[in-house]
Amino acid sequence: MNTWVVVAVLTLTVLAAAVAAVQMVRDQPIGDRTFAVLALAEAAVLVQLVLGLVLLVGTENDVDAVLFVGYLVGLLVALPIGAFWSLAERSRAGTGVVLLAALTVVALEVRLVDIWAAGV
Repeated sequence: MNTWVVVAVLTLTVLAAAVAAVQMVRDQPIGDRTFAVLALAEAAVLVQLVLGLVLLVGTENDVDAVLFVGYLVGLLVALPIGAFWSLAERSRAGTGVVLLAALTVVALEVRLVDIWAAGV
């Protein structure tokens, strides 16, 4: 996996999680700036999906392809689900869903790196 893309995804999602946590404590709904950070994180995840598929096809390492692609797709859908849910639930609970979605992406990202490293 490309280290720069992994760092970008982790940085943006941790930033989004931190902002969501602050907004949840303040009992505020998710704002436009948080959605902008989520959009940037989703763009980084999309780049990672394409790059991950290209690297998977070109690798000679013994990476579990089905599991790896499953985690890439899971990363791709986690943030939009959380964002749309928070739009439907404009309360502290909606903000908490965004926080959980961002933390889910962090956990999936760490596991994705482990799956890639296991094949090396």
